[in-house]
Amino acid sequence: ILKLQIDKGESSAIALALETPDSVVILDDYKARKIAERLGVTFTGTIGVIIKAKLSGIIPFVRPIIEKIKQTDFRLSVEIETQALKEADE
Repeated sequence: ILKLQIDKGESSAIALALETPDSVVILDDYKARKIAERLGVTFTGTIGVIIKAKLSGIIPFVRPIIEKIKQTDFRLSVEIETQALKEADE
């Protein structure tokens, strides 16, 4: 049923998360995130992973990565960008 609503990779990731307790799925697609939320699957997105990397000391700054991401076809709202920089203390 998931495959009818979202891409195969996202549906597979959500299905695996349902079988794996305490897992976190990385999802950026809006429909996939809504389905994961309805199913009780914990998820984050690309920006969430970048923030976690900064807060864990893996990368020094979030802003340069966000700037590079914005040069691609990745859709990032001003609100999400602002929130990400705030969470990363930048």
